[in-house]
Amino acid sequence: MPRRCHWARGEPEIAYHDREWGVPLHADRRLFELLILEGAQAGLSWSTVLRRRSGYRRAFAGFDPRRVARFTPAAVARLLRDPGIIRHRGKIESAVGNARAFLAIQRDHGSFAAYLWSAVGGRPIQNRRRAPRLVPAETAVSRELSRALRRRGFTFAGPAICYALMQAAGLVNDHVTSCFRHAEVRRLGRIPGRGREAKRRSSLRLGRRPT
Repeated sequence: MPRRCHWARGEPEIAYHDREWGVPLHADRRLFELLILEGAQAGLSWSTVLRRRSGYRRAFAGFDPRRVARFTPAAVARLLRDPGIIRHRGKIESAVGNARAFLAIQRDHGSFAAYLWSAVGGRPIQNRRRAPRLVPAETAVSRELSRALRRRGFTFAGPAICYALMQAAGLVNDHVTSCFRHAEVRRLGRIPGRGREAKRRSSLRLGRRPT
């Protein structure tokens, strides 16, 4: 049996850990999905959110930010009765507001991915943490990202949520070194031909429009 990070103890966590967590993401819709799910997870276990992922996909229009940004108060009221998601008014309203802020970043920066990856200079941070206790809940980079997103109108975007997003989207490789995915994810962060794109992204600055 392969050795995994300590939190991947059963399904659906194992499948998510083995296939998705830490893989560098540059697709805006996938990043928007993680924004919604990480915000929904606040105060709960990640397994609670993963078990409702299909419900979120259905309820939030396949994680299409343009459609979510048009959700009305009536749509929010309907979602509060949906047993397939976490029925928390603040989190649902946050997802709608964050969709609008997400679209604004796309307009200003060309893509949300370009904006987000500028936080790490366009290249994943390759950590070599040997034990779970060495993995932080937040970092200086996630605090900076949180401040930048909140200035742009995002909610449920504190430093810990931002660091969880960075981990999930592959901005940092936080698989512990004994985990079989650590080396695999490290290789995925070295995709040939990514260099020029990374250099372009690294010229962006959080909170500023490109010139």
